[in-house]
Amino acid sequence: MVNPKKILLVAPRCLDDRLSAQDAQVTPIGLYYIAALLRENNFDTRLLNLAQADPGNPEGHTNPEKPGDTDPVAVFKKEIMDHPPDIIGFSVTNPNRINAIECAIMAKKILPSVTVVFGGPAPTFLAEHLFEACPALDVIIPGEGEISFFELVSALENGQNLMECGVRGLIVRQNDRIIHTPARPLLNDLDTLVHPSRYFTYQHLAMSRGCPGNCTFCGSPEFWKSRQVRSHCAQWFADEIEALFKKGVTHFYISDDTFTMDKTRVIELCHLILEKKLPITFNAISRVDYIDADILHAMRMAGCIQISYGVESGALSIRKTLGKPILQEKIIQAFELTRSYGILPRAYFIYGSPMETSQTIQKSVDLLTQIQPLSAIFYMLVIFPGTYLYRSAEQKNLVNDSIWHQNIEDLPWFEIDPDLDFEQVKKFGDTLRSAFYRNVHQFARNIDLVDKKELYPFHADFLSRLAMTFSHGEYALDSRVKDAEDTARRLFEKAIVFAPEARAFLGLGMLMQKKRQFHDAVHLLEKGLQHHPGHPDLTICIGTCLMNLGRFKKALAFFEPLDHLDDTRHYINICRQQISGQ
Repeated sequence: MVNPKKILLVAPRCLDDRLSAQDAQVTPIGLYYIAALLRENNFDTRLLNLAQADPGNPEGHTNPEKPGDTDPVAVFKKEIMDHPPDIIGFSVTNPNRINAIECAIMAKKILPSVTVVFGGPAPTFLAEHLFEACPALDVIIPGEGEISFFELVSALENGQNLMECGVRGLIVRQNDRIIHTPARPLLNDLDTLVHPSRYFTYQHLAMSRGCPGNCTFCGSPEFWKSRQVRSHCAQWFADEIEALFKKGVTHFYISDDTFTMDKTRVIELCHLILEKKLPITFNAISRVDYIDADILHAMRMAGCIQISYGVESGALSIRKTLGKPILQEKIIQAFELTRSYGILPRAYFIYGSPMETSQTIQKSVDLLTQIQPLSAIFYMLVIFPGTYLYRSAEQKNLVNDSIWHQNIEDLPWFEIDPDLDFEQVKKFGDTLRSAFYRNVHQFARNIDLVDKKELYPFHADFLSRLAMTFSHGEYALDSRVKDAEDTARRLFEKAIVFAPEARAFLGLGMLMQKKRQFHDAVHLLEKGLQHHPGHPDLTICIGTCLMNLGRFKKALAFFEPLDHLDDTRHYINICRQQISGQ
């Protein structure tokens, strides 16, 4: 071997700020897979997430309360100055491509011999554009990238040049020419990949790759060059969850396009989670036509607390245009069934689609009130390269790839549709959001849970979690939500009927405390502590209620066992001062 190569893998930052930055800050799971494979083979590999970058943290993990508070280009510059890499791989999407280009150009100026590689959706669909836009770019790896990137790094380590290395699945710049090496077939067995959990800690997982769907706004089938769905076996995935749990991760986001498509595999996974006695929770994504009572029961027992479904529209004509011609009855049934098993059903709606009118939006509002989601996300339709809608617009000369020279993340459909305009589409979105927030309290009150005793503790957990969103969370803070506090109270009380859930006692106690019903709160919290002796939150809550009643000696007796907590020490000092002054 020649000089050992140092590799830096980068998740760039999106161009625009997010109202909720959580998803935009996640390190792509593909980078973890690549980095794990490289580290397993003794390559010096670092990860940098510029979406949440901190110059002092090489893995890119920062305080979630201060996301993205550093200039990403400055963070990147510091990283490559402190740890000069030989190869830099960027995970590039349309929204973060501008940051990727800026960093790549800076890297070449500082390290002229560095090899710059782009992978991800944007390079897969916009290779020629990105080579033109980024003179620093050397190689693109389209689609699935683990093996191609590993072989590329190995070849460069052995002193081979890009055109003579013989690696499949590359697009290489050679002088003024763009050369495609032979295509690489997809991995048949995902379980041959290295467990990323050996080297990294994270919450976002994917059990499978690919989607059999035909959604016209999604680039997944084109990215994988197949509608075939490949999956890890249940044991591999359960082992990954267990390894991460042992590192302290207790909640997971499973981001498969359709997690529940393989019912047998998912139920096996759920049984393994139970066998391993992993007290985890997780969110998943599915389709309404890949769900039934058996899989919901297994998922809830294993810790699933939320499933997101792409409803898209209440108008069948628009669902057909978007490639989801699912019958309305199927949608209604899936939401009702999911909710009945104590899993929060979240709905994705799209507005501003081709042929969208106020009448089709009203159909979406009507469907929304029928399915009664307990969470909802409303997206304006935007199109990206690699999707059917984008190709269709190209064929009609409505758009071409030169548009991506502009500092934009995406292309809203209304901008190329003569029948739509911004004000009209904005009104569509406002109408949908208003309908949801005006009615969500009633959706919560209408919950009807299946009567299965083994699910009672899970029902109590579900209801109390939902109640917290009305008492202290998102719905408590939104003026459009009606009767939030009363809804929370009803849900907490309903939860306690199913099981003595600590969160329900705490929530009710805090509501009583807020209304200065301190005697009632103390009585309730004492019941809660009978079921959960020493529970810190219940103990602090009852202690503060007693302080408000002037019963400082009794409050002190609750606080003193928790004197290792900062907040409790503050209360202890107050109680002692009050007692000494009496």
